[in-house]
Amino acid sequence: MKWTGAFAFLFFCCFAVVYAQDNDLRLAKQFEANGEQQKALDIYQKLYKQDNEAYFGVYINTLLALKKFDEAESITKKMIRKHPGDHQYIITMGTAYTQQGEIEKANALYDDLIKNLPSDPNEIAALASQFYQNANIEYAIKIFEQGRKKLNNNTLYSYELINLYRYKRDKVALTEEYLNFLPANPAFISQAENALAGLYEGPADYDILKFAVLKRIQKDPQQPIYPELLTWQYMQQKDFDQALNQALALSRRQNDDGSSVFELCSTLTSNDAYDAAIRGYEYLIGKGKDSPYYISSKIELINTKNQKVTSGKYTNEDLLGLEKDYADLLDEFGKNNNTVFAMQKLANLEAFKLHKLDAAQKILEEAVAIPGVKASLQASCKLDLGDVSLLSNKPWNATILYSQVEIDYPATSIGQDAKYRNAKLAYYTGDFKWAKGQLDVLKAATSELIANDALNLSLFISENLFADSTGDALKMYARADMLIFAEQPDKALLTLDSIEKKYPGNAMGDGILMAKSRLLIQQKNYPDAVLLLKKIVEEYGSGLWADDAVFMLGDIYENQLSDKEQAKIYYQKIITDYAGSLWINEARKRFRLLRGDKNEASS
Repeated sequence: MKWTGAFAFLFFCCFAVVYAQDNDLRLAKQFEANGEQQKALDIYQKLYKQDNEAYFGVYINTLLALKKFDEAESITKKMIRKHPGDHQYIITMGTAYTQQGEIEKANALYDDLIKNLPSDPNEIAALASQFYQNANIEYAIKIFEQGRKKLNNNTLYSYELINLYRYKRDKVALTEEYLNFLPANPAFISQAENALAGLYEGPADYDILKFAVLKRIQKDPQQPIYPELLTWQYMQQKDFDQALNQALALSRRQNDDGSSVFELCSTLTSNDAYDAAIRGYEYLIGKGKDSPYYISSKIELINTKNQKVTSGKYTNEDLLGLEKDYADLLDEFGKNNNTVFAMQKLANLEAFKLHKLDAAQKILEEAVAIPGVKASLQASCKLDLGDVSLLSNKPWNATILYSQVEIDYPATSIGQDAKYRNAKLAYYTGDFKWAKGQLDVLKAATSELIANDALNLSLFISENLFADSTGDALKMYARADMLIFAEQPDKALLTLDSIEKKYPGNAMGDGILMAKSRLLIQQKNYPDAVLLLKKIVEEYGSGLWADDAVFMLGDIYENQLSDKEQAKIYYQKIITDYAGSLWINEARKRFRLLRGDKNEASS
């Protein structure tokens, strides 16, 4: 019992000491938070005398903060003598020297540690970690590099060095380290590309990678990771032909299935590098019908040609050539649920580019009737068939088709699209009251694009019926609008020019300018479209189409005229001058991306 009582008393005493130390520590930290460093130091000094090792860190840091270097050196030297094998005290001494400006003394200590590195990789890592924790990145790197030499292993500490080089923003060293690391760890290539993209700031930086990779290829031409990195580098530089050349060379060397080339072609197409993408797809098709990407490449080749033709100025011969490509595809693979998408694209080509409405109608009717077609694709074909019926002057057939899709897909984006097309049909044919009723419902559509278009058209109808209750000028404008939709620009322009002559003083000046702008954009005449859109902003700055004109100017400058600074100006104008615009969120997002925000949603 006596021993038990003595033990309990001893335990109580120890507990009381620890409790008192905890209270003192909290009080010292509170003094520090209040800027009362000397009061904190007095407490840390008392605690340090009670337990050197436990309170050395907080005591020495406070001494250094108060520039009491002599005392800091004195206690650190004592700890070095007491624990000669513990490197943290030597690093602390070096920190004290550095803060006094005695850099050479500090470096001498650190260099001595490097010369006498242990042969244990874990001890080396621990020493480097101590330098890192003391915010000495340079010497943490030197320890790892010397550790590699000491252990004769250049693959050690790659993760650690990659993180340190990124933190230091050392582009050359990080590039070389990734090139050392990736051959044995190819799964990390995407991580490497993201890291380098976040660090590189321009063409000169990407050239660092290019020249480094080319040297590696000369030494190890069979290593596949190097051409893959080179392909990525060329893509970042928008040197699309060279990117494809590298991918093709690697594919031929490995005699693979072409999956990487197929993926690259998709990226090339999204970057408008149509010729390079076409060349890639042709390579895949040339691998033969047994190739897993033969059919997909055939399809994407035609789609890419379609995009190339319809995105630029084209001739009728271009269109006829594309029409033949689609026809050949359908002859080879048949008209079935796997080729309906091609039938739909061919029909749109016939209807809107070649103006072969009967042929377009026949193809779409066949497509809709094919069993097993994905429901959303069938609905899309029905909507297109409705458009063809409208252009063929069969509005009743068009509204039946639109209404079928609207009923079959309530409260969905495709259902709202069908409702909007029905409203546009009524507008085109002069039934403005019914059109406005449908458009007002669509102002709450989940699709921002449909909601914005519906709101604009509803307001446009209201404004012009208020100015002219007969709606005669509006009917002529609607006919011109339908001709724009049908891609008959000459007839549309003639009709628009006739409005002012026939109905002088009408209230749709900004609407006519907007319609003409859309015509010019349809014809890829962006400079002239810009002039008209600027006129809308200048002369009708508070009008219905002003915010649309501003946003369109930003979009044209960004994506067609490659003038990012002008694009930023117009996106900023939406944010500052048109806060109520439905374009506000998209304008804000694009502005931040052009400004270079890494995470546009965060600012």
